[in-house]
Amino acid sequence: MHLLAALVAAALLTACASISRPEGGPRDELPPVFLRSEPAPGSLNVTKGRLVAFFDENVQLEDAFNKVIISPVQIQPAAVTANGHRVTVLFRDTLIDSTTYTIDFGDAIKDLNEGNILDGFALDFSTGPTIDTLRIAGMVLQAQNLEPAQAMLVGIYSNLADTAISTLPLERIARTNQYGQFTIRNLKPGTYRIFALNDLNRDYHWDRSEDVAFCDYTISPSAEQIEINDTLRAADGSDSIVARPGVRYLPNDVLLTWFNENFVAPYLKDYARADRRRVTLNFAAPNDSGVVITGVDGALAGLSAEQWSMPEINATADTLQLWLKPEVLPQADSLRLAVRYQRLDSAENLKWTNDTLRLFFRDTTKKKKEKKKQSDTDSTLTDSVELTFLNIRSLASVSLDVHKPLTIEVDQPITAIDSAAVRLSMMVDTTWTPLSGIFPAADSLKPLTRRVFDVKWQPGEKYRLEIDSAAVVGLYGEHNKPFRQDFTVKKLEDYSSLRFTIAGLDTLPAVVELLSTADEAVARATVGPDGTALMKYLAPGKYYARLFIDANNNGKWDTGKLLSGLQPEEVYYYDKRIDLKGNWDVEQSWDIYALPIDAQKPYAIKKNKPKLKRGERAPQEDEEGDGFDSEYDDFNDFNGTNRRNTGTTRNTGSNMLSGRMGGLQRANGNDRY
Repeated sequence: MHLLAALVAAALLTACASISRPEGGPRDELPPVFLRSEPAPGSLNVTKGRLVAFFDENVQLEDAFNKVIISPVQIQPAAVTANGHRVTVLFRDTLIDSTTYTIDFGDAIKDLNEGNILDGFALDFSTGPTIDTLRIAGMVLQAQNLEPAQAMLVGIYSNLADTAISTLPLERIARTNQYGQFTIRNLKPGTYRIFALNDLNRDYHWDRSEDVAFCDYTISPSAEQIEINDTLRAADGSDSIVARPGVRYLPNDVLLTWFNENFVAPYLKDYARADRRRVTLNFAAPNDSGVVITGVDGALAGLSAEQWSMPEINATADTLQLWLKPEVLPQADSLRLAVRYQRLDSAENLKWTNDTLRLFFRDTTKKKKEKKKQSDTDSTLTDSVELTFLNIRSLASVSLDVHKPLTIEVDQPITAIDSAAVRLSMMVDTTWTPLSGIFPAADSLKPLTRRVFDVKWQPGEKYRLEIDSAAVVGLYGEHNKPFRQDFTVKKLEDYSSLRFTIAGLDTLPAVVELLSTADEAVARATVGPDGTALMKYLAPGKYYARLFIDANNNGKWDTGKLLSGLQPEEVYYYDKRIDLKGNWDVEQSWDIYALPIDAQKPYAIKKNKPKLKRGERAPQEDEEGDGFDSEYDDFNDFNGTNRRNTGTTRNTGSNMLSGRMGGLQRANGNDRY
């Protein structure tokens, strides 16, 4: 009886049971934990060129060739590999005696399963009896738009010569993280110059075409003892503050702004003869010193280009177009030209050089017409009376901005315009009323082929431009067909205006740029003596703004010159979005020093956004343009003086780098690894 009851109970239990996958624990969101290394961190008198680091879980490496940085600079890159719980660094260069080595892994190490990144991890050892421990930390931003410089090389020289950066490899290096931050570790006491570099060819010094940043003062690193407060939390939820000794390494707020000199060697890149009438010469860079062109053969021999053509240079001074005069066309199917211009020699000095160009033109259209004429005698009359006309086109749409001129363009240089045959009329009631005293002027950008009607338009009114047949005559004797365009000038209520009142300039010249949501300038205004910048006739929409110190008063942002010690012009961002509505006038105060420089650019228009950790949310901008909380707000621990790389310290009241720089030093500055 008991046996029967046991069998029934077992059957019931089997029927009620269900087979399912066992539940796992919480998702792993922690990076690998460093356990130990061989040699140990801070080891002395190391002789073996091999280091192995051990972690608490299986790890992998991401782009170790670029992300793992070793100081001093290695001629032969070390081999860095991951296997199971280990990461191995095998040095290919012979270790240097009495030298401190640093292996900075950056964010290359992550766990194998979830990809959690161990960020800012570094190890060190010394081949001598002592180890160097000083550090320099800071941030690198792009000078023109304050974008964080990610994965940029930063290094130092103890050689203070101006030419070191272009002739010698950097001595100790680091690489910026996704916030643009860097820490150069294990420095000796001394005085250094610091540079950031986009080292495209991996030679660890600057070549003229590479991006670069420099500090125009020398740096002497130091360390100071500090007290660090940690929060301990008990099992019952209560917490307590515990103090422990620590080390703060200084400076920890060096700001470098990188730029490119935009250097291109001036040489004749290419040349062409697109049609019978034009010769085009394209240079690799603006040719400020000018070009001398002379004919070589036939009727043009010895004659300058001005004698047999009408030269036209473009706005950027790198393209020269020669319109051949009509009298030279019959004998100009084959041209040989002597071109004299300046280009760089091997020592990068400008020297005059001479090129001889041969340009041919084969009129395939003419041959086709002749072939057609032979096969079709009925077309003879048609061919003999065929006419070509100037093509006039307008560069304005049917809706014209009230502050912009009306521009027309033709396809060859203009030699004459009959003023009586050009009429501009405005609709008054229901009648087109001609405007008196209206005649187009040459466009400064293309004076040969464009004409501009610069008129004080009446907002909201309708206009008509009429050009009679044969009113415009071109260089080759061709004239236009009748032309007419109707357009309407926008109303004032279609626009908004924006006035900034700027604080912090101290009478320095400056320009404000209004930016699109793509961080591109759409309007600009000079800051006046009263500290205001007014931009009118703005289309409604969402905008941002930046300001640059216009040191040379040329109205545009200028890059730096490294060997001349010239920094790029300083840039500041307005930290909020600006919402403009039609028929609204907006006034806004702007203190360019109200925020640290790296916290000024709105997150919404940053292109180099840091990767968010799992569960982390991006900073959100308020819909009404009131700004947002900085992603650095949790780290506002340290204050100090401005270390902007201009060499001046106008903003002495607050640290130009955000509090995250202090947070970085707190995390990395007190322990060896």
